[in-house]
Amino acid sequence: MTFTETPLPPGLRTVDEALHRSRFRRFRILPFLGPAFIACVAYIDPGNFATNIAGGSRFGYRLVWVIVAANLLAMLIQTLSAKLGIATQRNLPEVCRERLPRRLSFFLWLQAEAIAMATDLAEFLGAAIGIHLLTGIGLFPAAVIAGLAAFAILELLRFGARPLEAVIAVLVGVIGVCYVIELGFANPDYHQVLKHAVVPQFGGNEAVLLAVGILGATVMPHVIYLHSALTQDRIVAESDADEKTLLRYTRIDVLIAMTVAGLINIAMLVMAASTFFKSGRTHVDSLEGAHKTLEPLLGGASSALFALALIASGLSSSAIGTLAGQVVMQGFIRRRIPVALRRLVTMVPAFVVIGLGVDPSRTLVISQVVLSFGIPFALIPLVYFTARKDVMGGLVNRPVTTVAASLVAAAIVVLNVFLLAQTLGLGTVL
Repeated sequence: MTFTETPLPPGLRTVDEALHRSRFRRFRILPFLGPAFIACVAYIDPGNFATNIAGGSRFGYRLVWVIVAANLLAMLIQTLSAKLGIATQRNLPEVCRERLPRRLSFFLWLQAEAIAMATDLAEFLGAAIGIHLLTGIGLFPAAVIAGLAAFAILELLRFGARPLEAVIAVLVGVIGVCYVIELGFANPDYHQVLKHAVVPQFGGNEAVLLAVGILGATVMPHVIYLHSALTQDRIVAESDADEKTLLRYTRIDVLIAMTVAGLINIAMLVMAASTFFKSGRTHVDSLEGAHKTLEPLLGGASSALFALALIASGLSSSAIGTLAGQVVMQGFIRRRIPVALRRLVTMVPAFVVIGLGVDPSRTLVISQVVLSFGIPFALIPLVYFTARKDVMGGLVNRPVTTVAASLVAAAIVVLNVFLLAQTLGLGTVL
């Protein structure tokens, strides 16, 4: 079972075909690239814009290390998710349904749907805000345009996975190019960037909140479910040797895609730090405020690039969020609704937020904190299943991998408990 509405068209189906009998023979890695780039979109969605801008404007370069750490965790997590799909030809929700008690599986489905709603809210809002900032039209009509564009992207699934992967890769490239140019305008202190990339610091309760928000915006629970679906039958391994070969190329796919996503995230925070924090504007915590403030500081081109990157991020991540929701529903309860209907339903909360006049940027930041609480419910089952030989066969985790992944899961749980204590006023200032 896959997330697509129709079977993929004939093409590369086995490892042998991918390596030796295709037009990609001279560039063997190319047929294997794609799933991680789909997944990496979730790591540079509008929630990242909101949390990175808030973190950079308030604390300068101090939280760069959070992005570096979160990206390293993401590489491990996404590799495990992809490996589960390769080894079992099942996605994580399907494995949970088949191997966990029914009540537990049902609970995991409910929380996964709640997390998917928070994800869709952030991503769709981001696209609408970007269109509003770039064109000047009202937020509500901008949301309508964003919805139509998201539907158009999802229609690519009718032609198989490759066209969607190509469009997503282009949108990721647009975001990257925009931020390379932004950094040229901002002229950051790269010595300080490197220092804070490896020296952990916070700076108070609000810094902890933003750090966990950055973690929630970077390690996304819905994409943990999705990546296992993207690899479960995209290229079929016909032997143990094929599985290991496929996993090796998949790791390269993850490394490249997550590195790109990590660099873009760092660029977001560094741009905010070198522009807003440096000029004394330490409370630029909204996307609209960032766009408005960029123009007098760096010029109109900079603010336009910011809006364009936000649109690309919102549209691509919105489409991927819808696909992840399909995987969750199909896998946990064996139910499927049309992709278009699901997209329409998940738009409703965003329109409600816009209609009520709620601050959309603040909503984005809070949604990322909510997302961080969903990570353990996806990550713990992933670690549990990938450590079991009866599930994974020859691709079972090595002991050191299981230990590392378990420590990651434990650290995320502790961070979330600490965040709750800080939110309730029970914590202490770091």
